[in-house]
Amino acid sequence: MNNRYCCAAAFALAVIVAGCKQAPPPPAPDTHDSDVKAIHDLEATQVQAFAAKDVNKIGAYYGDNASALFPDAPVVTGAAAIAAVFKPFFADKNFSLTFASNKVDVAKSGDLGYSQGAYTMKSTDSKTKKVLTGTGKYVTVFQKQADGGWKAVADIFNEDAPPTPVKK
Repeated sequence: MNNRYCCAAAFALAVIVAGCKQAPPPPAPDTHDSDVKAIHDLEATQVQAFAAKDVNKIGAYYGDNASALFPDAPVVTGAAAIAAVFKPFFADKNFSLTFASNKVDVAKSGDLGYSQGAYTMKSTDSKTKKVLTGTGKYVTVFQKQADGGWKAVADIFNEDAPPTPVKK
């Protein structure tokens, strides 16, 4: 008789354990292409912010704890601090900065992405008062935010060569 109860209890326990096992979650939707487009669009907005010399929009591009690694300077951390670096440049009537990525990709996880590309910057040399043009390359790392948008979290660029006077 005890054997019958043991078999019934074992069967009941097996049913309960089988019922507790959860099905694996469905795979995350593939948002790669839309994420790449979002990063391209974000960079285009940033180029417009530089053209408008809008410090607030430049700061909005970066995450709160973002880092910018500018040539010959210490690391700048924080969106407001990064935007503030550009403010003195905007006093120069000849200042302009344009950039365009030639490669954008997003991790399979969908939470990190990057862009790399080239930039052109024009500014007035403080000593000679000549307008200089510099070109270079950059890499920016982006992180997806809780709202689904993207923010730059690491930004680094360097010159191809020292800036040269603009040819008239």
